[in-house]
Amino acid sequence: MNENQSGATDALLINEIQLILAEKRTSLSVMRTGIAVFAIPLSVLSVLIATSKYYDVLHVLPLIVPLMALNLLLVVLGAYLVTRAFIRLHRYDAMIRNLKEQHSKIAQLLD
Repeated sequence: MNENQSGATDALLINEIQLILAEKRTSLSVMRTGIAVFAIPLSVLSVLIATSKYYDVLHVLPLIVPLMALNLLLVVLGAYLVTRAFIRLHRYDAMIRNLKEQHSKIAQLLD
């Protein structure tokens, strides 16, 4: 392989790794969003518990049931986002590890 082809291959490889790292940053952002969505129901429940002496649960039951259903949906959504991001992070790490094993020059740059 001549010098020009080697340089083009190296540039393509670096661009591929940059793309994978950009996808990894996106997954980290999704994970951060999932954690925030997961924390909202905990905040709502904390407020409800802290103010529970000011209301009777049986009187506000028609309001609490939909609120708890919404909280459950937010917990499920948050858990889904975090789990999905975590799985994708591992996949991107495996892709980078695979590229590092195939190309020793890249392994030197990334370690």
